[in-house]
Amino acid sequence: MADAQFSMTLKPRFCETDALGHINNTVIPVWFEAAREPIFDIVNPGQDLTKWNMIIAGFTIAFTAPTYYGTEVTVKTHISRLGNSSFDIVQSCWQNGKKTAEATTTMVHYNYQTEKSEPLTDNVRQQLAVLTGPVCS
Repeated sequence: MADAQFSMTLKPRFCETDALGHINNTVIPVWFEAAREPIFDIVNPGQDLTKWNMIIAGFTIAFTAPTYYGTEVTVKTHISRLGNSSFDIVQSCWQNGKKTAEATTTMVHYNYQTEKSEPLTDNVRQQLAVLTGPVCS
């Protein structure tokens, strides 16, 4: 795994399966959100909800293979684009060496009082830049 990405390993729960025995397609976006927590800590240290400063502008996901109950899943995360006030996070799920899903989420540094985006600070940009790199594989 490249230095420009990080990962989270989890064990799918029985309650996350659907009638076909796969992990339900509504579960994987929740896993992706959980795996974004280190990024949340960069943009909002301590994740203080009274000072929350991010909003999701968009999210796309592609399911490339079924994900199953009973076998660990690794979620890989990296930054694919770093803009002035927004950035894209690419994440992928891996089970038994096979990619089962991939998503891109656009996050915006956002001021909820003014209801407008704000430029990322230099400190945040430097920390996010460390996570930029090639697509998770």
